Amino acid sequence: MTTIRDLAARWRPHVEPALVMVTVSALAAGGIAWLAGQQTIANGCWIAGTFVALVPAVLWVLGPLRRGRVGVDLIALLSLVGTLLVGEYLAGSLIAVMLAGGRALEASAERRASHDLRALLEHAPRFARRRVGTEVGVIALADVAIDDVLVVGPGEVVPVDGRVLDAVAVLDESVLTGEPLQVERTAGEPVRSGVVNAGNAFELRATATAQDSTYAGIVRLAEQAGAESAPIIRLADRYAVWFLPLTLAIAGTAWLVSGSAVRAVAVLVVATPCPLLLAAPVAIVSGLSRASRLGVVIRSGGALENLGHATTLVVDKTGTLTMGRPVVVEISVAPGHDAMEVLRLAASVDQMSPHVLAEAIVTEALARAASLSLPIDVVEEPGRGVTATVDGTRVRVGRLTGTIEAGWARAAVNRARLDSAAIAWVCVDEEPIGGVLLRDPLRRNAPRTVRRLRAAGLNRLVMLTGDRAEPAREVATVLGLDEVYAQQSPADKVTAVRAERDRAVTVMVGDGVNDAPALAAATVGVAMGARGATASSEAADIVLTSDRLDRLADAMDIARWSRRIAVQSATVGMTLSLCAMAVAAFGLLPPAAGALLQEGIDVAVILNALRALRGNPALAVGLPADTEDMLHRFAAEHDSLRDTLGLLRDAADRLAAGSDKSALETLTNAHTFLTGEILPHEHAEETLLYPALARPLGTGEATATMSRTHAEIQRLSDRIGTHIALAQASDGVQPDQIEDLLACLYGLYAVLHLHFLQEEENYFTLADDAPN
Repeated sequence: MTTIRDLAARWRPHVEPALVMVTVSALAAGGIAWLAGQQTIANGCWIAGTFVALVPAVLWVLGPLRRGRVGVDLIALLSLVGTLLVGEYLAGSLIAVMLAGGRALEASAERRASHDLRALLEHAPRFARRRVGTEVGVIALADVAIDDVLVVGPGEVVPVDGRVLDAVAVLDESVLTGEPLQVERTAGEPVRSGVVNAGNAFELRATATAQDSTYAGIVRLAEQAGAESAPIIRLADRYAVWFLPLTLAIAGTAWLVSGSAVRAVAVLVVATPCPLLLAAPVAIVSGLSRASRLGVVIRSGGALENLGHATTLVVDKTGTLTMGRPVVVEISVAPGHDAMEVLRLAASVDQMSPHVLAEAIVTEALARAASLSLPIDVVEEPGRGVTATVDGTRVRVGRLTGTIEAGWARAAVNRARLDSAAIAWVCVDEEPIGGVLLRDPLRRNAPRTVRRLRAAGLNRLVMLTGDRAEPAREVATVLGLDEVYAQQSPADKVTAVRAERDRAVTVMVGDGVNDAPALAAATVGVAMGARGATASSEAADIVLTSDRLDRLADAMDIARWSRRIAVQSATVGMTLSLCAMAVAAFGLLPPAAGALLQEGIDVAVILNALRALRGNPALAVGLPADTEDMLHRFAAEHDSLRDTLGLLRDAADRLAAGSDKSALETLTNAHTFLTGEILPHEHAEETLLYPALARPLGTGEATATMSRTHAEIQRLSDRIGTHIALAQASDGVQPDQIEDLLACLYGLYAVLHLHFLQEEENYFTLADDAPN
């Protein structure tokens, strides 16, 4: 049944245009009658137009009065009444058109600025295709259950969160992330609801219901997004404290000095406060829209303004500064075994396990194109691991029981301890043959993001984590954070956030359920909502729909720019109005001409406020398409080369164990890797990538230190080559060569690792869709 409220909501978008049509028609009809010499009819038309605007003007005044405030709308009401009392009917009709036109422009601007927020709602999926056996049927979105197999056709919206089952899924995630490039998700990878299938049909297994999926949380926030509660939007009423008495004083003085009530009305006409009423809402809503385009959904203008004032950032570690999921960092194997085969066996067994480490092992194996076997007789023992038969062999993946005696295994344990990594041991017939080391890595763009956040105005960065102190301190050292609190419970996090909030405007960023209380306690809570962390998203004021913390720095820039535009528009508009008031007080500006002048001021103010949609041009940074392509190319090369950097350390380890012929062979293989892959890669970066980055980075000096590292890599490689030539001439590596060779190999391994990280953090993250 349609209610009065529904009818009002349906007709509300048509009110402003209708008001404009009526007032403009009355003004035009009066003008035609005046030209025809029918002054009485002309006055009647203009009076009618004035009365049409007078009714909503009274409502606009009564609204603030009910809340105990006197807004600047009172000036507009007084000017309309004044024109009727002194017989300036043309001026009254012009003011009526001005007010109606201003309200229509404001509504149009808000609709334009809110387009991206509304698009989230309009894009929400409505149904799903569920496959049961060989039959596919359309069901309501609310009927989707966890573990349902869903079919997503070409061009359809993914209805719920899930994991790809079979073919590669080509997805357009721009609605959620703002990134224009399509992405591919392979079997086993997660897919978020709300993204569009840009390729062939694929199947996914639902991992959440519609209510708990990513897009549902984003929609709930978008429905609340608006600017009506922002302190900056009450700018007009705050200014009314002095603007209204000043206007009345000028109008009263003009009347008393001249004895003409017309001058007082002229003052009220040009003081009509449309610049105040329009500038702030349009600028703030434009800022909300701008942020949403970048994948930042903000609940309200108040959150946007508070974000612009923030000076302290409190951030969770896991899932925010780190990836939030473990990845394979190394595979240690027993002598005589192959690392790829160890990984294949482990992934084959772990296909049937829901454990987070198992998922990481399977993902790594699939990424390396390993051919997995179907395990049988699978047995999972909580706390111990998974055992299964793979290709006729009994394989167990998990914890290692008993004493670790083998040297390779002790070395793996020490390495895991030093790197704060976990080990999944791979045993065949209860005999360990390898260990897969996993850890939650730092986001590739985290260092650059931290620098951007400091540049955006945050002068204190604090990390809260439930993790142990050692990995927490390591992350804080790398990123240069000001304070670290480790092993924090949810209650501890709330206490820490409140303490920071009492000292300064504080932003808290988190992504898990345990972060929700702390997000609610902060001045501004920001949730990393890309993976559907519903509880934290609901508690937050802002949600980053893309999995990128650097978008928060973008949002801070937008917040400051929007507020600057709002204040600038209101200030300039009031200044022009005050100047016009002074001219009108001296009788040099009649009411009708003043009304036309005020209309021009209104239009200028609205157009200026809409500049917030485009963002601050001083902060606009873009990369040429060919430079971005190069960044993607070299990033992909890094990913492939990083897996083989271990050849250098293996050669050093083998050389340290004994300088026999096998040590020389391993050393020669490492040098071949250097000359055949590493050095050509570094030379291409030096000659192609670095010159292309000179302009975006502002100076060629930005890559100077990296160029020096290239020279050091070349020097150490040449030194190793000279050692190999000497060893070949002497029928083996000589004892006097070992110390220098070990220094070169271990040093080059460390230099290359650091060099790769520096390039990835400083350069590769410049690309908009760079991996985290």
